[in-house]
Amino acid sequence: MAGGWARDGAVSEQIEASIEDELKRMKARAQPQGESLTHCAECDEEIPEARRKALAGVKLCIDCQEERDGAFKARGGINRRGSKDSQLK
Repeated sequence: MAGGWARDGAVSEQIEASIEDELKRMKARAQPQGESLTHCAECDEEIPEARRKALAGVKLCIDCQEERDGAFKARGGINRRGSKDSQLK
């Protein structure tokens, strides 16, 4: 059901396109490559051998990696699709 001048399914298509864009962005994140470090680059704690074998090019210990992954990264509130609702605010 579309409202106003939008065609049927336009909102669903916009949502799906936004989800696809986000999935592509997540997949494109650089993965570690190259030689793994024996000690963490941040805290100098020894990186377990199993982790070094599992992830080629690992540079951080588990604790530092979890801390980095958990850090909140604010993203801009720009609607690249330019929906009319976002422009009215």
